[in-house]
Amino acid sequence: MTSHAESLDLNLRHLRALCAVAASGSIAAAAEELYRVSSAVTRSIAELEAALQRPLFERHARGTVLNAYGQLVLVRALRIDAEFEAARTQLMARGGVKGSTDANSLFASILNGRRLAVVASLADRRNMAAVAREFGITQPAVSAALKDLETRLGVPLFERTARGLAPTQAGQIVAFYFRRVLAELRNIVPDIAASEGVLTGSVHVGALPLGRTHILPLAIAALLDKHPGLHIATEESPYDALAASLRSGDLDFILGALRPGELTAELTAEPLFEDRLSLIVRAGHPLSRVTQGLGALSGARWVLSRRGAPSRELFEQCFAASGLPAPVPAVETGDLAVLRALLLESDMVTAISAHQLRYEILDGSLVELAIPLGSTRRQIGLTQREDCFPSPGARALMQEIRRVVADAAVFRRPGGAKVYATSG
Repeated sequence: MTSHAESLDLNLRHLRALCAVAASGSIAAAAEELYRVSSAVTRSIAELEAALQRPLFERHARGTVLNAYGQLVLVRALRIDAEFEAARTQLMARGGVKGSTDANSLFASILNGRRLAVVASLADRRNMAAVAREFGITQPAVSAALKDLETRLGVPLFERTARGLAPTQAGQIVAFYFRRVLAELRNIVPDIAASEGVLTGSVHVGALPLGRTHILPLAIAALLDKHPGLHIATEESPYDALAASLRSGDLDFILGALRPGELTAELTAEPLFEDRLSLIVRAGHPLSRVTQGLGALSGARWVLSRRGAPSRELFEQCFAASGLPAPVPAVETGDLAVLRALLLESDMVTAISAHQLRYEILDGSLVELAIPLGSTRRQIGLTQREDCFPSPGARALMQEIRRVVADAAVFRRPGGAKVYATSG
């Protein structure tokens, strides 16, 4: 079957032909709709079937009907059409594109996913030579592809600056929607493979700190044991950056602390369990036997997450609720390795989810203080795009994550987290 990389070479015109034939039920009617001759539409369907190595239609005397494989491809093809139409609408409203040209004509120079990826990469790298090297093509070829698209749109997508290329507003819109089209295009082959019982392709996960130590590794290991043909990639960045990648289709989902106040109509959250912050120190720390409340920590030296981080805000709110000033940390860091080393090698105290230091707590090198931070509870779960249609691999990984949470007693310990019932 066509590989994940080769799926970027699927011809977008062939997918449009599939949509037209599926809607009309005949090659002749589709050809009329597309302003093409019937032989050209027939050739498009044949080449798409050859690329995917699967028949997509059943031919009958009364017409041409999609088979089960064709139905899978149609779902993605229609979503691709919708993304191009959304790009056209946004360009008309904000990007300066004039006229009422339909989306297919507007983006007719985008022949395949590889051209989509080149334009999206230009918006990221802002360097034509670097993009040419990335895709193994010449710089003039990149320039020509960009010029074709800009000519058809009638607006510049990039401006040349001293630091390289800078995307215009129209360029930002095009890159955003091209990434979303790429996500759909990449999932065509995995959809077909999954219908035959095989999970392939790549899953891209946004990993916030709490899920990285325990939940996500266990889920990934379990999934790859059953489906070794999958490839999993994680991205570790602040929530805002991950949310942007999720919206653009670069990520399949985010695992970590939910931000209900930051959710928009584009994003949806699924709570898995409730967590709280714990006060953690090294074994044998002078404060390890203290139980009389936050006031006993007045002389402690602190290592905390950076100001503005949700866990830091919860921690400071906890002190405020007790009528105490929030501690001023000696060290601020978002790096778990730095935090772990400071706790093990000094008498510093931190406030963090115990799940993030689970292995050190299990081996006894770090301990939780018996001073609860009950008002620091927060929901941990999965965040997805509201209108997404996840790949089979992404759906399977999310289900493994749900299983890990449901099966692990650590998420149900007294005074700790409460497991939420979730749908499969």
